[in-house]
Amino acid sequence: MNVKIEQILEIWHKHFTDKAKQYSEFEHSDIEYFVGCMLYNHFAFSKALENLKTIDLSYDFLSACGDEYDEIQAIIKSIEFNDEQEKLNFLQSYMSEIKLKYTKNELYLINRLQYHVNAMAQRYTLGIDAQRVDFQNPLYR
Repeated sequence: MNVKIEQILEIWHKHFTDKAKQYSEFEHSDIEYFVGCMLYNHFAFSKALENLKTIDLSYDFLSACGDEYDEIQAIIKSIEFNDEQEKLNFLQSYMSEIKLKYTKNELYLINRLQYHVNAMAQRYTLGIDAQRVDFQNPLYR
């Protein structure tokens, strides 16, 4: 894993070992999820869906992450690549690595983020821009 990402994860995992700093429904995998969201937002992918140009961080997480947030934000901003494909590859690699750390039940948020990242990766591969979100309700029989 990237040294800067390891540093970020170490800082926040240490911070959240104090149960008094954890919010209700806190899961350790939330840390990796929100770091993924911060990377996603930092990279500002042009092929992201219009309503997913940025992903909001949870108020619970932001209010509990402490003074370390500014330090971590600076580290995130220092992660730079020459093009969007390199950014995408970095984020996909990060997602794959963090998924190895947790059980299936702990991966809900991470899987959700990975779904959006992988869908965006398909748009890069196919060379298409995101036009709109097409939601379809399943048929119930």
